[in-house]
Amino acid sequence: MRSTCSLYIDTGYLLASAATRVTGTSLRSSINVEYPHLIDSIMQKAEQLSGLPVLRVHWYDSADNGVPGPIQQRIGELAKVKLRLGRFGMDGEQKGVDLRIGLDLVAHARNNTSDVFFLVSGDDDLTEAVEEAQAHGVAVVLLSVPNADGKSHGVSRHLLRAADDLHLIDGTTLDQSILKVERQIAPTPTEPVTAKPGPTPAKPAAPSPLDVATAARAPHPATPTPAPAPAIAYSSTTGSVSHVLPEFDNAEDAAVIGDVANRVFIAFQATASPEEIRELEKKRPSIPRDIDRALLLDASEALDRYSVDEDTRYRLRARFWSRFDEG
Repeated sequence: MRSTCSLYIDTGYLLASAATRVTGTSLRSSINVEYPHLIDSIMQKAEQLSGLPVLRVHWYDSADNGVPGPIQQRIGELAKVKLRLGRFGMDGEQKGVDLRIGLDLVAHARNNTSDVFFLVSGDDDLTEAVEEAQAHGVAVVLLSVPNADGKSHGVSRHLLRAADDLHLIDGTTLDQSILKVERQIAPTPTEPVTAKPGPTPAKPAAPSPLDVATAARAPHPATPTPAPAPAIAYSSTTGSVSHVLPEFDNAEDAAVIGDVANRVFIAFQATASPEEIRELEKKRPSIPRDIDRALLLDASEALDRYSVDEDTRYRLRARFWSRFDEG
């Protein structure tokens, strides 16, 4: 009865890694995804590797208040696909997704649902769940996204050591299923807009001799020198002001953060419509969730750190707005 394999797909990892492969940054809004073709191709890969039919695909993603959006609803209606949703936290990061994956891995292994589990993720937090599932006699194989150099992207070393094997999702499959979003060009107006003339401003009255004499006798205060503006960083997607940050001690980290913010901004600018750019400016200093998530993921990858500390987060967001102002 157990002669099947099962798929556990961390959507955040899959799409962020695929977006990085296509656009150079993990910004999910920079790509269009043909989900039926993508899921079917990954199922075929799992069946080819294991020699077993796929019992079920477990699709893990985040949603506002755990309520599926239109695209997620359509994914959940695909054959053999089970939609499993976490939620977004106040900081815009996904909550409960890796916990759901871990619990399912262990419960399904304990219940002998399949012989082989294919895990599409690179999350270090799943290491213990993988080892627990293996203790129940299940083989756990990682399927990862290849980067532009054909190497595995974003897989934790601990998770890699715990898994039974690692295979790459076919790059051609990804390139056929995931395409870069092209910028929507605003239509050129056909007629120039001419401003209506306003009322002629009244001429100021000439000063009286008494006013001139009084002004000449009055002492002239020294012009105050404005204090330099502090480097203020915004706490998160809420846009509230956090604290004044000192200069970066590590010049190399500062350069990496500047490069990450620059790449995310370019990816956003290259794919966003004029309306989306105006909406971003309107909500400033708040940073949209998908942009903020891309900043954090890309910084984690570039700095080779599993988690990004708060000071680095503030600098990333501040540097993004600085890059926005540069145009």
